Amino acid sequence: MHKQIVINVAEHETRVALLEDGNIAELLIERGDVSDIAGNIYKGKVQRVLPGMHAAFVDIGLNQAAFIYVSDLIGVNYNNNIEKLLMYSNEVEDTIHGVNIEGSASPAINRDWQIEELITEGQEIMVQVAKAPLGTKGARVITNISLPGRFLVLMPTSDHIGISRRIEDITERNRLKDMVESLRQNDFGYIVRTAGEGVQEEKLAYEMRFLNNLRENVQKKYQSASAPSLLHKELTVSLRAVRDLLIHEAEKLIIDSRSGYESILSFLDTFMPSLKSSVELYEGLEPIFDVYNLEGDISRALKKKVWLKSGGYIVIEQTEALVAVDVNTGSYVGKHNLEETILKTNLEAARAVAYQIRLRDIGGIIVIDFIDMEKKSNQEKVFNAFQEALKKDRSKTNILPMSEMGLIQMTRKRTKKPLTRVLCESCFYCNGEGYLTSRKTICYNIYREILRDSHDIMGGKVTLRVNPEIAEILHGEENHIIISLERIIGKQIVIYSSSQLHMEEFDVFEILKD
Repeated sequence: MHKQIVINVAEHETRVALLEDGNIAELLIERGDVSDIAGNIYKGKVQRVLPGMHAAFVDIGLNQAAFIYVSDLIGVNYNNNIEKLLMYSNEVEDTIHGVNIEGSASPAINRDWQIEELITEGQEIMVQVAKAPLGTKGARVITNISLPGRFLVLMPTSDHIGISRRIEDITERNRLKDMVESLRQNDFGYIVRTAGEGVQEEKLAYEMRFLNNLRENVQKKYQSASAPSLLHKELTVSLRAVRDLLIHEAEKLIIDSRSGYESILSFLDTFMPSLKSSVELYEGLEPIFDVYNLEGDISRALKKKVWLKSGGYIVIEQTEALVAVDVNTGSYVGKHNLEETILKTNLEAARAVAYQIRLRDIGGIIVIDFIDMEKKSNQEKVFNAFQEALKKDRSKTNILPMSEMGLIQMTRKRTKKPLTRVLCESCFYCNGEGYLTSRKTICYNIYREILRDSHDIMGGKVTLRVNPEIAEILHGEENHIIISLERIIGKQIVIYSSSQLHMEEFDVFEILKD
């Protein structure tokens, strides 16, 4: 599979697209607001401790306070309770950078301990943003600080070594673990990232020194800075794309900004000079995303309905707590029998759903309602196809087998806003409801409102001011409503249209006799 990265840099926005065989697979957007703070490290101050929620609010200098759960208070000496905190699990995940590892352990909170026993209001703590603010929720922070490099992730609050699960060769896993063991000069923990497969000892040693120096700088800032303050900022989206995608996945990177191009070359000089030839500066007149036909794909990724090549379609609905995906046959009628038609639609939908989840960066709980299939073997085929399609996704997923009702339930790690939340906002017409009151219903509401107030109307005429859409229907197919009202209240009703009114709004006035 041919992979390349296309970066569009504007004055206030940077967009990074990962292309797989010419199709956009991932889209990262940075606009310099609080949605881009995942991975940042802050010196914060505890605002409130909530024993009933096993959580606390932490002021890190944003408009919304961040929150931390008791289970995220890891590896820090709070009120001399360090011995209470240092319990170990058999497996840990790099919560900031999405690296799945095995053979590691990390300090964790005993679930029996209460958060008020560990931190107090007004206390200053070092935290890292695990999830950026989303909607009305503030950022989620943790105290298990991790600093990512290209090949390693440094975890100062742990002392164990983990290897990315994507490195499958046992010999290579053992080689890397032994190498890190021999190189480290402290008790810090390390994760060897997927890009570390096959790397030589001197490169690991160099990055280990780099990450340790970075940790020392963060620690020095923490000692001298006042709370709240930013101690360490994660790389820009362009440099993250180089670190996480170019060095291991993509063969080429094209960027349309000279300053961004030079920044990437300087970054590669430090970490991987041999890849500088893979970076290209685009200087054409046509916008770079238009050259690669990406704008249309991005627009389609914001739609609820996604059409399949067969004629079927999927509908993606995002709620506050979960995302529901519905699969339909649409205009596809098949060639032989119903079960075969349904199977083909579901198999195509399985790949399309996995693709859309990744492109839209949908996280949290996801429920996919496939079309019901009678044969158990066909259900397994769809489940296996969906599972295989999700292997391309770098975010951690957990999938449950298909239920008897044809549902697949899954979770996907969420660290930032999905694409629709980044590029869209609630409709000012429906306030995010997704529906407007029908025009006929509005006409009946007007009828009841005038009838309700008719005994207070003293004038000779009634003036009704409505949206032009409603005025048209009241003069046309629903004119019988006006005729009926005039007969009941014994007064003439004059209709005026106003484009300034929302379709659901209307005003009723009385005109007094001369």
